[in-house]
Amino acid sequence: MRGSSSCGININCQECPKAVENTIIHASHPRGFHLPVQKCESNIMIFLLRGEALINSQEYAGTLLKAGEFILQAIGSKLEVLAMTDVECVCYQFNKPELFCEELYNRIMNEVTPPLIFSPLKILPELQFFLEGSRAYLSEAKICRELLSFKRKELGFILGNFYSDYELSTLVHPLSKYTTSFQYFVLENHSKVKTVEELAQLGGYTVTTFRRIFNTVFHEPVYEWMMNRRKEGIIYDLRYTDETISEICFNYGFESLPHFSNFCKKNFGASPRALRLKK
Repeated sequence: MRGSSSCGININCQECPKAVENTIIHASHPRGFHLPVQKCESNIMIFLLRGEALINSQEYAGTLLKAGEFILQAIGSKLEVLAMTDVECVCYQFNKPELFCEELYNRIMNEVTPPLIFSPLKILPELQFFLEGSRAYLSEAKICRELLSFKRKELGFILGNFYSDYELSTLVHPLSKYTTSFQYFVLENHSKVKTVEELAQLGGYTVTTFRRIFNTVFHEPVYEWMMNRRKEGIIYDLRYTDETISEICFNYGFESLPHFSNFCKKNFGASPRALRLKK
């Protein structure tokens, strides 16, 4: 989009410093298009405008998604898609469930039981109008940060005001389920590995995907989180266990006692022996 932009600057919006990666994408695919099984790197909502697509996931095993329907797949879940006809869709990707207000999200989680069998939701006229009216500029690789924020809020308003809590439970509960599952995996396994790369590999993620999901769920970089847990473990073992300093040193992957001692002095202000005496 060249010319005078919405912010009044004569510039190509794709080159504007305010432009960010577009997370609301309009796309078309021919019959036979196949997205092989993969873990979702973000939460994704698929709004099918035209055609039919076969969806395969834990929630929608062998489900035929038809024009005028939409689904949500949560971050970390596995998804496979096969276009049965030529298809046209709008895909909305997001990391945090910001399209739901906190009060609505908590009410659905605490008071609404989701269906035993998940089915796609119908695209109501108000949502159809939103999708149709946005297609012209959703195909661009980048979008104005402010416009993207407005579109997210508009989508959240439509979902919250034109769909029942029971219908929205098919969106909200999977978000919570995969967040809880990912948290459990990290808490159970972080002490078994030495690096972020090892933890990602243990969970079957690429490092990039794992970092993105971790930051979304724990709200801090994975390296910093693992380093803080490592420090907590070292202090606890020095003060409250009978393991020798050498055992603790090598249990936490240090190459030598001098290296371990320098780490303790830098992070705790004292040597391992002095920290042990403080118990």
